[in-house]
Amino acid sequence: MSGHGHSRFHVAPGGALTGELRVPGDKSISHRAVMLGGVAEGDTRITGLLEGEDVLATVAAFRALGVRISGPEGGALLISGGGFDGLQPPPGPLDLGNSGTSMRLLAGLFSGVAFDTELAGDASLSRRPMRRVTEPLAAMGASIETGAEGTAPLRIHGGVRLHGIDYQLPVPSAQVKSALLLAGLRAKGQTCVTEPAPTRDHTERMLAAFGCPVERRGNRVCVTGGVQLRGCGVDIPADISSAAFFLVGATLAEGSDLLLRHVGWNPTRTGVVEILRLMGADIEALNGRDVGGEPVVDLRVRSAPLRGIDIPEALVPLAIDEFPALFIAAACARGETRLTGAAELRVKESDRIAVMADVLEVLGAEAEPRADGIRIVGGDGFVGGRVSSHGDHRVAMSAAVAALRARDAIVIDDCGPVATSFPGFVEMAAEAGLRVKAQ
Repeated sequence: MSGHGHSRFHVAPGGALTGELRVPGDKSISHRAVMLGGVAEGDTRITGLLEGEDVLATVAAFRALGVRISGPEGGALLISGGGFDGLQPPPGPLDLGNSGTSMRLLAGLFSGVAFDTELAGDASLSRRPMRRVTEPLAAMGASIETGAEGTAPLRIHGGVRLHGIDYQLPVPSAQVKSALLLAGLRAKGQTCVTEPAPTRDHTERMLAAFGCPVERRGNRVCVTGGVQLRGCGVDIPADISSAAFFLVGATLAEGSDLLLRHVGWNPTRTGVVEILRLMGADIEALNGRDVGGEPVVDLRVRSAPLRGIDIPEALVPLAIDEFPALFIAAACARGETRLTGAAELRVKESDRIAVMADVLEVLGAEAEPRADGIRIVGGDGFVGGRVSSHGDHRVAMSAAVAALRARDAIVIDDCGPVATSFPGFVEMAAEAGLRVKAQ
């Protein structure tokens, strides 16, 4: 049982996390490997692919466009691409489930193809904002219709001529940056994106691996249209966002000593470790190496007392997906932790500021949500209780690791979406020492 379809996790209190784990492959890199392999010429062989529902939705989209794909099997996937010109009109709307990454990046990638495509999603994805992607794409010449509120479904009209633009992102967003760079592959001239702060750069690294020159100067990145991507081998490191639950759990649970193997150590993604270290965590990065353009390490984490901090705003974009887990850490730290500059958390799979504040309150912690962040007063741990994840996989897993410092059991409802990012979470967490069962 991987967590897919399960409505509830039951986690008994206490325990420690020990041993060695390799969490599933990085979701962001998995998506991008499939997308670029799907529009490249020749074979792309992927290992370490995350076989979660979000990534499988991206795989299914390219199969619907006529791309030959074998697998995935044990994290291995073979894509036999025929370039952009090898894509065929899909038989109907492409259902991307709950994957915001798929929808936003594919909106850019498919803006320059010869035929119409429609990107659809589930109820949750259909509420998430898309104009911040569709409006700059329209400035490049793309023709995209959205729902009345600027949401999915997205109807992309093919056969248009795209032209490069020089775009300044109003807020840091790797997904918007990536969508524009991917559209730039089919645009005339140069497409440049300037960020107000660095965000994850997996798209830039992977474009270079597939043979597309990428020009970077400070926070500005540019690609020139008309380059033919070439298939290549991609070894996907373990996802630091999935490792985050174990980093927090092992830090909080006395007697823990855990080694997380082959974790992606991209400097645009290490915010969770930097924040935990500022709070006093004992996390070592060992055996650093480079795998296909991405840095990788093994992370050793041992239990340590934490102190509350004011989280530096510069680290917020580097840890944006890991804050639900970090909020659990903050609730067990000595003193107050304050987060600002994180309004983007309100438009994730759930409003993660409001939902996590509710979770913390139910579990006996003091949390004060704010427009762009939260104030959390630390304490000795949690009382236990029953909470809802509101269909958010990261909320569900964060609440689960809270049980390591709870007095009574924690029951979490609506845990099916955990399969989107971390198939096998229950088994792996139980193996490490979390007293979790799926029901």
